[in-house]
Amino acid sequence: MATAGKPGTKKELKRHVPAKTSFTSPFTPKWNPLSQEDMHFILKTLKDKLVSTGLEKKEVKVFRPWRKKKDQKPAATSEPVPQVSQDSPRNGWTDVAARRQLAIGINEVTKALERNELRLLLVCKSVKPQHMTSHLIALSATRGVPACQVPRLSESVSEPLGLKSVLALGFRQCPSKDDEVFADTVDAITPRVPSLDVAWLQGAAPSVTPEDPAEVEEEAGKKKGQKRKLETEREEVTESASSSCTLQPLRVKKIVANSAKKRQKKA
Repeated sequence: MATAGKPGTKKELKRHVPAKTSFTSPFTPKWNPLSQEDMHFILKTLKDKLVSTGLEKKEVKVFRPWRKKKDQKPAATSEPVPQVSQDSPRNGWTDVAARRQLAIGINEVTKALERNELRLLLVCKSVKPQHMTSHLIALSATRGVPACQVPRLSESVSEPLGLKSVLALGFRQCPSKDDEVFADTVDAITPRVPSLDVAWLQGAAPSVTPEDPAEVEEEAGKKKGQKRKLETEREEVTESASSSCTLQPLRVKKIVANSAKKRQKKA
């Protein structure tokens, strides 16, 4: 009986509960309400522009016979095979250049905001749960991008685009203004977008606090090991942010070790 209990004790020793450090915010981000007049204007402007542009995702259903090749009769091979004409519709977007100027969906909009590529962001109010789009409030505020929550956005925009739903719609920046398809739409909607209220960014101004020279030297040594790509992206986002909000560089003051983690001692 004593030998049977040994394997169980070893497994119990190996098992450990992973400890995770998480932070909760005391603030609850909320979208500012949009008036009925502005809502109808935004939906009408978007729908008219999409219809006039002709941007749509087409999915052509191709008929496929259920019979297997071995079950087909040899006489069927003599019949001429119908050739697909070039004028027949194809799967995909009708205007690829116009599609690249849009960010459709929550994931695509989030990536575009992180890369500072958007000029305007519209989110559907029907998104549930609400925390799926709550992170877009702080992202838009720090990037200086006008953003608002529009009721009935998905049902108004998804039909012209040929999609089932559009929970978030972003308009990208273009290198040349001549190539912008939705420039007039963005200019018309932006004045009607309410401002974003983020509690921890109210009246935030860049401030420099004196530090110990020893800490400055340690931080300078750590920064040398960082990737240049992250530094350039951080500088671009900081320069393009609005004057009322400036992104500050991240500084790690203290690293909290996981006490539950068992580390092997070096011999």
